[in-house]
Amino acid sequence: MQQRFNELVTEQLETMDKLLYLQSEIERCQELEKELIELQEMTRVECLQQEILSKKKELREIQQMFQRQTDEVILSYQKEQSSVTT
Repeated sequence: MQQRFNELVTEQLETMDKLLYLQSEIERCQELEKELIELQEMTRVECLQQEILSKKKELREIQQMFQRQTDEVILSYQKEQSSVTT
């Protein structure tokens, strides 16, 4: 049981790393978008906006995965505690 819990936590930490990376990428793209708008580079802005939308979609998917993993970690922990107390 403890091993499964540790595996779940490890998976969740990896997902958190992906989340943080993707969030920083979105922020970087948004800063670049602002600069391109100021430079009137509208063709490049549109391309970048598509990239931002794609990254936001991926971020939502990873957030959902993270939530499922959190639920699994909690369930695993509860099962472990239940087996320890019985």
